[in-house]
Amino acid sequence: MAKYGYTGAKPTQSSSSNSGVFGVNDVVELLKQGKYKLQNINVSYLVIAAGGGSPASPNRGGAGAGGYRNSYASETSGGGGSTETPLSAVPSTNYTVTVGAGGTGTGNDSVFATITSDGGGQGGSVGGSGGGGYYNNGSGGAGTANQGNAGGNVSGNGSPYGTGGGGGAGGAGGNGGGSSVGAGGVGLESSITGTATYRAGGGGGSSEGGGRGAGGNGGGGTGSNDFQNGGNNSAGGTNTGGGAGGTSGYQGNNNINPKNGGSGVVILRYPSSATITVGAGLTSSTATDGTDTVVTFTAGTGTVSWA
Repeated sequence: MAKYGYTGAKPTQSSSSNSGVFGVNDVVELLKQGKYKLQNINVSYLVIAAGGGSPASPNRGGAGAGGYRNSYASETSGGGGSTETPLSAVPSTNYTVTVGAGGTGTGNDSVFATITSDGGGQGGSVGGSGGGGYYNNGSGGAGTANQGNAGGNVSGNGSPYGTGGGGGAGGAGGNGGGSSVGAGGVGLESSITGTATYRAGGGGGSSEGGGRGAGGNGGGGTGSNDFQNGGNNSAGGTNTGGGAGGTSGYQGNNNINPKNGGSGVVILRYPSSATITVGAGLTSSTATDGTDTVVTFTAGTGTVSWA
């Protein structure tokens, strides 16, 4: 390698730091040898998967919220998980972003780089947060560790067959059974965009003509108590990862209307001195909060990079 040209103190370099003034050719050669530390970009993230949905089946518990992973400031992740470490993004490197879509089954995962949040579970099923138990499946589904909470359990199967609420990122679903109907677990609040907002609430439980379980704060849907039609439950909130409300009604009744879990969201926050490139296939919006840029991805899959 050519001798360095410099003034003052001799420049030094390693795989973790550089100091001094380097010539362009020296920088290129050191990069090839992995001896020149690039100035990486610190990216905080909130990655929420889609919530679970309510299928065309009667007397289902509320669906669980999508998994919730957070690295912004000191805010926690779902299920009592601690704040995660922001991504140290290497300039000009592509990172995958996928926003989980809502459906009537288990929610779809959301992804940023190596961070994956699990889709929420439908009634009685495991997921980012688990779905609430119901008359022939008394236990609520478990939530993924450090992403979400379990759905509520059911004790007693007498009329009007109340079911459990779906778990939320911030709390478990309420228990049900008989005339008791579980509410959806509460979501979590994040200020990553600059505005404190709740997301990832669980869906409320259902009953046959009794009470309706309230959805958890953060996009959880309300459960059904429409025994004849089974269709007055509500979907999870769009881009909240909220779980859908549970169904009620007769087996085989064509009037039971499946409801989607809320679609997920991926939110990235980084210093405004950096510039992001968003690839095709992603739907996003950009805002500024103080000295940071915030990009919110609401649909699709693709890649992002920074310079």
